[in-house]
Amino acid sequence: MSVDNRRVRASAPPVRANGREEPGNDAAGKKENAAVARPVRRRPKNRRAQIAAAAANAFGALGYHGVSMEDIAGGLGISSAALYRHYPSKYALFQEESLRVGQAMADAVRIAPEVAEDEPEQRLRSVSAALCAVTVANRASVALVRWEGRYLEPADREIRDGQQNAVLAALGTQLAAYRPEVRGQDRQVLVVALLSVITSIADHHATLPTKALAGLLVTTAMDLAAVSLPAPGDVEPVRPVEIPESFKHELLLRKGVELFHARGYPNVSVEDIATAAGLSAASAVYRFYRGKSDLLAAAFRRAAERVSSAIGPAVAGAAGPREALDSLIHQYVEGSFAERELTFVYYTEFQHVPAEERAALRNVQRLSVEEWARLVREVRPELSGPQARFLVHAAFALVVDLGRAFGTVATASQERVSLLMRTILYGHRLR
Repeated sequence: MSVDNRRVRASAPPVRANGREEPGNDAAGKKENAAVARPVRRRPKNRRAQIAAAAANAFGALGYHGVSMEDIAGGLGISSAALYRHYPSKYALFQEESLRVGQAMADAVRIAPEVAEDEPEQRLRSVSAALCAVTVANRASVALVRWEGRYLEPADREIRDGQQNAVLAALGTQLAAYRPEVRGQDRQVLVVALLSVITSIADHHATLPTKALAGLLVTTAMDLAAVSLPAPGDVEPVRPVEIPESFKHELLLRKGVELFHARGYPNVSVEDIATAAGLSAASAVYRFYRGKSDLLAAAFRRAAERVSSAIGPAVAGAAGPREALDSLIHQYVEGSFAERELTFVYYTEFQHVPAEERAALRNVQRLSVEEWARLVREVRPELSGPQARFLVHAAFALVVDLGRAFGTVATASQERVSLLMRTILYGHRLR
């Protein structure tokens, strides 16, 4: 083809399919050609699943009340209007994801036909492994089941409770077959401990490869299943703390924590705290705290310092790492029992602490966990650093979970809780 012929063809006007000529060089033609060339954006087929996953991560990190639909949409790079095409409200997202993962956990503990004839110990191990797999796969959403369920509407909360009861019942059935001599509330304590260890991974952001994590969780669960609990004994009395009238800041702190525990931080006002403390007006609170979030931060500093300040003296006064850990376990359980509400609030309301306080608190917590994990590794050198950190987090979670399930009854006494913490950290053979 000659150069001249190419030029003629290049300048020739385009022809439509019906044979009519179109302008080739005018502005309208350029605009139409550009429109034809522009790629068509299509909604991803899995957009709903993407939204659910993003919402689960957001709710797990910041809590139900700490997240807006705009936050979720922004994280996905879509508009709020696009989000509302899939879900009519934030609650609809929260409800669907909470009940979805709750049902996945309930389905996981059903005995598969291929293991139905296995020995009882192997069946319990298989059920624990299946529950671990679901928990690891849905780590962010499990936080909704653990801590945010109180914000479900009554009918949905009833469904969620039924799902969790199904999980506990299935674990109890397998534990009964494995250890028929363990009965009644003793069996319930061990079942709650098993579930606590497995789901504790939702409480923190430590990482391990999936296979290694699942193996660690199953091994620890089976260690707990083999524990022989001591007799319940007497209930340790909790002595009421007398707060002098002049210590209004202390009274406000205590009453605030009690209300946060009972209702949830978002459902408590400064006026509520003032009334509970016997103050005539909410303005009196501001003489001691800048606001509700400042009061919460003060409570969290107390909880974090209680754990961190015990480490130095325990290590200095011990003959070795095992003795130091035993001392720390005793102090942790004793302190948690003395301030049950604060221990619970520390797990459930962290996202409401002011951002400038949050980083400092995280650093204190991280350093405390690192010190505990270092001592654990000195007792169990076969563990890696990440494995030891997971076990420390699991031991901490156990205390709050048993407190939630059994309160102050002797069934979950300090002696028993300490034994179960030692089992998690040391393994069944070393405890």
